[in-house]
Amino acid sequence: MKNKINKRLAAIAVLAVIATVVGTTIIYYGLFQRQVRDDLSVSAKLLKDTHYFESVRIDTDAIDLSTDIEELRVTWVAKDGTVLYDNDASADLLSNHNDRPEIREAFADGVGEAIRKSDTMNKNTFYYAVLLDNGTVLRVATDAQSLLSVFVSVAPVITLIILIIITVCVVISHLLTKQLLKPIEVMVSNLENSDYESPYKELDPLFEMLRTQHADVLAAAKARQDFTANVSHELKTPLTAISGYAELLEGGMVAEEKQTHFYQEIRKNVDRLLALINDIIKLSELDRVNHELAFETIDLYEVAQDCVNELSVSAKLKDITIDMEGSGSVIHGNKELIKELIENLIQNAVRYNNPGGKVMVSVQTMDNINCLIVKDNGIGIPAADQQRVFERFYRVDKSRSKATGGTGLGLAIVKHIVELHDAKIELDSAPGVGTTVSVMF
Repeated sequence: MKNKINKRLAAIAVLAVIATVVGTTIIYYGLFQRQVRDDLSVSAKLLKDTHYFESVRIDTDAIDLSTDIEELRVTWVAKDGTVLYDNDASADLLSNHNDRPEIREAFADGVGEAIRKSDTMNKNTFYYAVLLDNGTVLRVATDAQSLLSVFVSVAPVITLIILIIITVCVVISHLLTKQLLKPIEVMVSNLENSDYESPYKELDPLFEMLRTQHADVLAAAKARQDFTANVSHELKTPLTAISGYAELLEGGMVAEEKQTHFYQEIRKNVDRLLALINDIIKLSELDRVNHELAFETIDLYEVAQDCVNELSVSAKLKDITIDMEGSGSVIHGNKELIKELIENLIQNAVRYNNPGGKVMVSVQTMDNINCLIVKDNGIGIPAADQQRVFERFYRVDKSRSKATGGTGLGLAIVKHIVELHDAKIELDSAPGVGTTVSVMF
């Protein structure tokens, strides 16, 4: 970051110098051109006022301005364009000047100006012509550097200035960058210090954002560690049981009449292990799901009715009755996930119920809100545990959960599905009375 700031400051300085030099040169060259034209105008008018060229009968061979006016070319042109005199060349060798724009302009308006560029000499020649009282034209001219030659002439100086400025900018930007970043570095090192305040008010939003993100990262890291530890423990328990039963059977240490029981225990732990793995996979999929999840219009009542029909058989084996009430209720969601949500809620209601218990599944529409309600008259949940039942692997009654095949992930999956559908979930429970879970879409 520091290197980027240094390079950008140096680049800005170089561009500023180049832009300043170019702009200044163009402006001053324009002023220079105006000054040259003004000087030529003054020179022409002074020569005119001397009346030196008023008579066409003057002996042109006797005129000699080569030493009187340095760097100023004087040309005297007759009415027909013939050159009568030129202090830089023989008039006889010069062509007719009627085609020169400054001469034509002077004959027409009394005064004429022109600038012609010499590509070979990289110079501009400025011309100024004035009409004399006798009808002839007096023209003065001088050479000046072109804009390109001006740039070329100052290029070494500009290069030297740029190098000096780059050096100065690198030093200053290094110090400035260090000074600017120091408060941020100190601020980052104090993210966990609740008493620390940023030195500048402008950094307060950044500091709060970094502190929040830092806390979220730590919380996520802890959650991953806890999840890994819980997964390891939950997987280890059934695997240990399976390994122990299998080892006893393999060693012939189990009487024949008890082998069936051992096989049933192995099968029960395998089922528990598979259920746990399936729930872990489901949670991982929900964690990775994006906003492109396929949603469709579905009837919540129909999905709930299908779930009740599928789970009623296994519930009857535990002497628990599942009933259904309500009417059609259309929502926008993912059908598979909604079915997963309802199944988990019903399975929980059955798992933590008593023999002869009842589970009521209701689908209602209240105040334009579609509600799914799963109510049971089971063992209930103590108030102290109600806020934590949606955490992964959290169980109120661990012994009962293991006995009934619970993985501790069912309500965590429900919570994820509710969040993905921007829904709301509420839990109302009391020990010995039962539990009511309401999901509002």
